[in-house]
Amino acid sequence: MSKQGNAAAFTAKSKRSMTTKTLAYCAMLAALQVVLARLMGLMPNAYSRFSIEAIPTIVAGILFGPVAGGLVGFTSDLVGCLFSGYGYNPIFCLPPILYGVFGGLFRYYLAERVTIWRLALTILPPVVLGSLLWQSAALTYVYFKDGPFMEGFLINLSTRGVQYAVVAVIYIVLIRLLFRAKIFQSIGLWPPKPKQ
Repeated sequence: MSKQGNAAAFTAKSKRSMTTKTLAYCAMLAALQVVLARLMGLMPNAYSRFSIEAIPTIVAGILFGPVAGGLVGFTSDLVGCLFSGYGYNPIFCLPPILYGVFGGLFRYYLAERVTIWRLALTILPPVVLGSLLWQSAALTYVYFKDGPFMEGFLINLSTRGVQYAVVAVIYIVLIRLLFRAKIFQSIGLWPPKPKQ
């Protein structure tokens, strides 16, 4: 192969956003999210569930960027629904995707320093936009078809508001502890390399 061919192959390889190593880590994080969602969740009623399932997706976004984080969220939601008795409904897949995307959007901000407040800024938008507003509207659309939409929406919003006030704090604290323990630094995944 000529020098130009080698240079072109190297350039194409260096421009890839997802390496095999990144793909393997993302697959592991997606599998971990499926396990956390199905085995370590508390579901007091049909509309709310307390679990730490979004942590692997948020971490995927922080470590590998918004595209990888969004793909981990989508994949884990799809696979997890196939193993549950509820089946898959694409209307519910937006919140897990948002957790990964927002984790990735704030990754360079977190690279400066991972604090409670920076993690809150990273986690609260997908909690409010995805898990509270979007998911409450989607649950109302699916389960309150015969009743007034706004009444069902407000019921879902109130119960899920309490749920995600607790869950968001748990997400922030656990992710902060993971980064404080320097787990990701020890395996060379953190901090991210600066953009070139």
